[in-house]
Amino acid sequence: MPLLKFVLLILVFCLPLGFVKAQSAASLPVAKHNNALTISDLDKLVKRYRYSKPDSAVYYANQAILLAQKTNDLNGKAMMLNHLGMIDDNLGEFESSRAKYFEALQLYRKKGNAVGEAAVIIRLGVVELRKGNYDKAIGYFLQSLKVADRSNNEAGKMEAYLTVSEGYVGQRKFKMALTYLNIAEGINKTLPFSNLSLNIYNNYGIIYRELGLTEKAKTYLEKGILLSEEPQYQGLNITLTNNLAKVYNKEGNKQKSIQLQKSALEKARKIQNYLREYQTLTGLADTYGALNGREAIHYYNLALSLVREKEAHKQEIEVLGRLADLYKSQKNFETALLMKEKQNALADSFFYKKMARQVVSLQSGYELYKSKARVNQLKQQNSRQRLESNVFIGLCIASLLVVTIVSYYFYKTRKLNKLLNTANTSLEESNRVKDKLFSVLAHDLRSPFASVLDLMHLLEDDDIGAEERVMLVKKLTTAANISLETLNMLLKWGEMQIKGVRLNSMIVEPKQAITRVMGLVSSSAEKKMIRIIDRVDEHMAITVDPNHFEFIVRNLLSNAVKFTASGGNVVIAAEIDTELSEVVFSVTDSGVGIKTERIDRIFNISNTSTKGTNNETGTSLGLLICKEFIDLNKGRIWVNSVVNQGSTFYFALPLFKVTVPGVQINTSSVKASKADI
Repeated sequence: MPLLKFVLLILVFCLPLGFVKAQSAASLPVAKHNNALTISDLDKLVKRYRYSKPDSAVYYANQAILLAQKTNDLNGKAMMLNHLGMIDDNLGEFESSRAKYFEALQLYRKKGNAVGEAAVIIRLGVVELRKGNYDKAIGYFLQSLKVADRSNNEAGKMEAYLTVSEGYVGQRKFKMALTYLNIAEGINKTLPFSNLSLNIYNNYGIIYRELGLTEKAKTYLEKGILLSEEPQYQGLNITLTNNLAKVYNKEGNKQKSIQLQKSALEKARKIQNYLREYQTLTGLADTYGALNGREAIHYYNLALSLVREKEAHKQEIEVLGRLADLYKSQKNFETALLMKEKQNALADSFFYKKMARQVVSLQSGYELYKSKARVNQLKQQNSRQRLESNVFIGLCIASLLVVTIVSYYFYKTRKLNKLLNTANTSLEESNRVKDKLFSVLAHDLRSPFASVLDLMHLLEDDDIGAEERVMLVKKLTTAANISLETLNMLLKWGEMQIKGVRLNSMIVEPKQAITRVMGLVSSSAEKKMIRIIDRVDEHMAITVDPNHFEFIVRNLLSNAVKFTASGGNVVIAAEIDTELSEVVFSVTDSGVGIKTERIDRIFNISNTSTKGTNNETGTSLGLLICKEFIDLNKGRIWVNSVVNQGSTFYFALPLFKVTVPGVQINTSSVKASKADI
């Protein structure tokens, strides 16, 4: 009898333990051995861990890629590359993300998978949207719309219209955004409910909030929240809740806003979605703001700890910047400066890593070029020796062959010498480029960096008052910006010399781009009381790379302001030449003018920089890059100038006019070339 009791006691203890183990095993996502997992299983794991544990998601995605390669499943590999691109995108690694999306796009096109192709093009547009390149993003979304329309993919068309609307929201063109969003909602009514349906409600809420129609905004957001209570939509539920909180905050109801955001924070932590948690924490901090600085700082610090744990450096830089602004608004300049220094140090660590890779690439290319030249020289020497041996053997064999061999010898030597001279000329050009690069580095970077060091030494003095310290910090920021601008210009020019210039032609309305550039140049013009006059007609369009066009206009306007005395005028105008089918732009200043001997070499690398009327500095590379951009875009540039009277820089670019019946489309967002896809 005691033995029976003992056995029963053991069973009582063992059965619950076995049950717990069975429950734990059943709850694990990977119930199978890795070798037995399918791509579908791995896809579910990647989606589960994409936000909460991105490292685990990357591991499972790579396992799926290996499996897809073994089974020659191109669609499966493309799907995993798309997942990896989204993970990089969430971490702010935009270039790595783009590379993975492009690889996935090629695989989908190879398999003729139009649905996958349209989805990946949308992701490429989202990358540009997050970088603030709204025109380029809209171009991708419109291209995705064409693919979806060609394959009768209604869901793809709805997503394309939805994302085009988001692009116009980024540009604050809310009426245009509503036009595309209404089309998306019309398609949505014919399809089953999905996460895209919730995105439509969310976008309506954002647009109506920004238009001041808060009741309409609340109607759409509350409807979206009600429909997103299902577990699979919890991420969108959090986003909708946060946007509803912003509506209440805009109405002045901070208590309701904070209540909603705290409920969203609880949900984000429950589903372990760190991006939504980060957005909610920063949203709470913004809501508290300067009125309750202690709570705002508390939530910013929680967000900072979260992104540091996830090693999300892009978000960490953003939080440090917001903390610096908050401390500055509280007159806590010492802590604000500390936050700004941490932000700059973190940003610079990544910037200089990228810059170092570019410099190494530049140096490696130069060394490779020298090595190839040396190999060619050795080959020539070897050929010469071989020819000499042939001549000697030929002389020994027969005197009749001497003339033939000698003639061949001289012909070959002459040809090899010509090749050697060509190589030497190319090497001299490379040396000249290198010397110019280092001379500009030595000449144009020493002064700004010296100013930065001097200002930093002054800031270390504890006897400096608060006002003087703020003034010194502003000067330090100006000097650092000058140094950064110079470095960016040098790196851009150096990369162009090694890799060439990439062209991404689009249909651009110059009026909009010029208005944006004038906003950037206005501060320096206002300091010198210079009036910038815009006489460009808004009813014209050109074919050009928008980044190149904005660089050209910004450089020419900056130079005009730089060399114009206080109280002067700068005029930018454009005329259409119908015979040549081009638009001729002109930037005219009332400045110091250019001497005749400098005009001939002003667009060459031999040009040297001069100081402006207020001793402004430059790199002398701006006009050289302008000419390279204009030549690449099939244009031309020239200058007329009179000393002490002013200068006019002209540049011409191909004319393009677009008329689309029905829905009006902003031509600056339509691509003229598919070379980038």
